[in-house]
Amino acid sequence: MTNQSEMITDLVQKVVEQLAAKEKSSISQGDHPSADGMYDSVDVAVACAATAQKQLLKLSLKQREKIIASIRKACLENNEELAAFAIEDTGYGRYEDKVRENILCAEKTPGTEDLLPTAMTGDSGLALVEPAPVGVIGALTPITNPTGTLINNTISMVAAGNTVVFNPHPSAKATSAKMVALLHKAIVDAGGPPATITAIAEPTLDRAKEIINHPGINMLVATGGKPVVKAVLSSGKKAIGAGAGNPPALVDETANIRQAAECIVNGASINNNIFCICEKEVIVVEEVADSLIKFMVETGKAYLLNEAEEKKMTALVVTPDGKANPACIGKNVQKILAEIGVTVGEEYRLAIFRAPKDHPLVWKEQMMPVIPIVSVKDIDEAIDFAVEVEQGNRHTAIMHSTNVEHLSRFARAVQTTIFVKNGPCYAGIGLGGEGHTSFTIAGPTGEGLTSARSFTRARRCVLVEGFRII
Repeated sequence: MTNQSEMITDLVQKVVEQLAAKEKSSISQGDHPSADGMYDSVDVAVACAATAQKQLLKLSLKQREKIIASIRKACLENNEELAAFAIEDTGYGRYEDKVRENILCAEKTPGTEDLLPTAMTGDSGLALVEPAPVGVIGALTPITNPTGTLINNTISMVAAGNTVVFNPHPSAKATSAKMVALLHKAIVDAGGPPATITAIAEPTLDRAKEIINHPGINMLVATGGKPVVKAVLSSGKKAIGAGAGNPPALVDETANIRQAAECIVNGASINNNIFCICEKEVIVVEEVADSLIKFMVETGKAYLLNEAEEKKMTALVVTPDGKANPACIGKNVQKILAEIGVTVGEEYRLAIFRAPKDHPLVWKEQMMPVIPIVSVKDIDEAIDFAVEVEQGNRHTAIMHSTNVEHLSRFARAVQTTIFVKNGPCYAGIGLGGEGHTSFTIAGPTGEGLTSARSFTRARRCVLVEGFRII
């Protein structure tokens, strides 16, 4: 009896000590922002971010630009370490492509220069419209691009004068924590307030729901699949949703076939196809189908599956319930091919195969370097089928053609946010193509490739009967 009583006493004492420690930690963290931007509590993270946002607004635009410059510098200086860590942590992507991703986001994400005011003058005076901060943003980030998305979002959102509470994908929490700590230090070192960016140390679905419903969050941004986008759009708050895609690459009989082959191999294999903009299926007019496949193989980077290998591959990468096999997502083609008994050299980046229209990988966003090629009768059938397989995501489409009418017809029919002509998919996000980059491509909510101005609200200032000089 005595032993049992002592056990109960010890247990109670431990619980009391744990509660006291938790309360002390919460009070301490509530009074002082964390040193690395990571928080155990959503409430505390939001409170600290709200305080930081008030402090950020007191800084000049020149000081804000200094903060952005510090972020860019820190990301570029630590690029290789970040790329290697992300692949080790998530198991997704290729090292050399992660390096390119981080450089792209650090260098081609617009800063405060994106915040352009507009002015209207007339007999009644002057009206000035400026993009103003929304406040505290709650951002849900994906497993696929935990470095690029955090770099891109942080630059855009902070440049616009906001602070951020990130809830990273649980399977990328280590990379996200490392990324947030680096960004947080860069901001503070440049004179920015602590807690300008914050993140939840143990991100979960429940924590995501807390952020979505938190009264202190002024705006929501979700980068991921349809469920997470639907959740933020149902919140009743201003929300930006960057959803999934199933980008078709269409090749007609007028295309430069050798160039198209090179572009498709490079685009479909970048980061092992985990980018949502990547070519997910190829639709080619049958007149040039054999040539396209021949030239893809001749790049030395694409392995053509024979019929027996294609059957094994399909059984491997598509689960019985019709979904993409998680074990194959984002993996190097060598690893995937080894599972079906095929050994290839390190120079290979992609597996390709001829596919019927109803093949499951034609209709799935597979996010792995295994690409089906469907041949069709003519350009009319090609456009109709490409629109069908894009499935109304209105995300990205790619076309190789020298016929302006064909290009125009497909662009009007598919209505995607990104439409790449005669280049690899990644030209559409500024990698080898013109324009700024974004890793939050808001097709569902219409902002397109987001930038600082996407995370603002318009404010009008009116001067009556004054400052008209024409």
